[in-house]
Amino acid sequence: MNDIIVGAGVSGLSYAWFSNNDYTVLESTDSIGGYCKTTKKNGFVWDYSGHFFHFQDKEIEEMIMRDISEEDLVEPVKNTKIKYKDLLVEYPFQKNIHQLSKEELIECLYDLFNNSQTEYSNFKEMLYCKFGAAIAEKFLIPYNTKLYACDLNRLDKDAMGRFFPYAEKEEIIKNFKSENNNSYNATFVYPKQGAFEYVKSIVANLDESKIRLNSAVVAIDIKNRNVTTKDGQTMHYDRLVSTLPFPKLLDLCGIEYDKRVYSWNQVLVFNIGFDCKGPVTEPHWIYFPEGKYVFYRVGFYDNILSQDRTSVYVEIGFSGNENIDPDKYYDRVLEDMLAAGLISKNQKVVDHESVIMNPAYVHITEKSIVDVKNKKDSLAHYGVYSIGRYGSWTYCSIEDNIKEARELANRLNR
Repeated sequence: MNDIIVGAGVSGLSYAWFSNNDYTVLESTDSIGGYCKTTKKNGFVWDYSGHFFHFQDKEIEEMIMRDISEEDLVEPVKNTKIKYKDLLVEYPFQKNIHQLSKEELIECLYDLFNNSQTEYSNFKEMLYCKFGAAIAEKFLIPYNTKLYACDLNRLDKDAMGRFFPYAEKEEIIKNFKSENNNSYNATFVYPKQGAFEYVKSIVANLDESKIRLNSAVVAIDIKNRNVTTKDGQTMHYDRLVSTLPFPKLLDLCGIEYDKRVYSWNQVLVFNIGFDCKGPVTEPHWIYFPEGKYVFYRVGFYDNILSQDRTSVYVEIGFSGNENIDPDKYYDRVLEDMLAAGLISKNQKVVDHESVIMNPAYVHITEKSIVDVKNKKDSLAHYGVYSIGRYGSWTYCSIEDNIKEARELANRLNR
């Protein structure tokens, strides 16, 4: 059996790792890793964005960490905050409303316990129903609107799955005295040399001669099971495993679909390194719901890695069809960081870079869930399988990508 794998990110490489078949990996760019890449500049270690591993599966943890020394890892207890007005409120907001002013706490409690909305059909309605108007409008709606860059009415009610920090009323009240801010990831693992170490650990188990870079797929003939690359070469496959964004796969296969079903956001990431340590010394990342700040999240590599110079990633959300010019936002980012108290006037930038992730977060809707399932089932009849965050058009972790690749490989191996 001959498998062609489209995309040399974590999902595609993991499938190759678990598969018993001969394979060829086709990667459109000049390097492996997908979004799980690391840049090293002037002593700073930056990823394309924050990639922090939260192990749930012991087998995967052992496999990934087998080629990474414990001395090369950090495993901090997660410290995350929310910049709300002049406060740094602990995350998640809904469990920590007792850290607000007395007036705002009363407002949140009143709306939480006097909420007449009991039914919901989309993400925004779910926020109002579960938490009341005050909590929803102070943090949950403005933050997620900045993140997804769309009207939250569009998203499915379970768009974030297990990653959304739900909290029952009883939990919220108990947290006033006995704090428990655990979500799905109380701790995380991060390599000191960046997230690309995960990729290197996977690739160590593969035949790298079977990975072809600069080999973008431009057409897929599902009836004859052939792919054509940008250099005009045609290759036959028994099975094709794609990690491409799902609508792109449909385009390449010549499958008609309603393009209105699929939308997503883009994220502009700035990695910025400064000459000395700044005023933020503990949080690993901070969320920013307020519109006066251009970014929705700022993460601190220096606090994760115990470094003596501020090193941050800054994330800004855009709709999927916007043209983004990073130069237009760089000065604004520095101004907003200063206004938010994240840096001081005496700090100087040593180096910086920008990355555009497109797509970044997909918009999971009722229609997209149904359409993806139906079309994946149809493609499977032609030996075409789509996996990964973008291939399955979902919200998931790096570990989820590896698990999905393992499950598909095990099923096809049988």
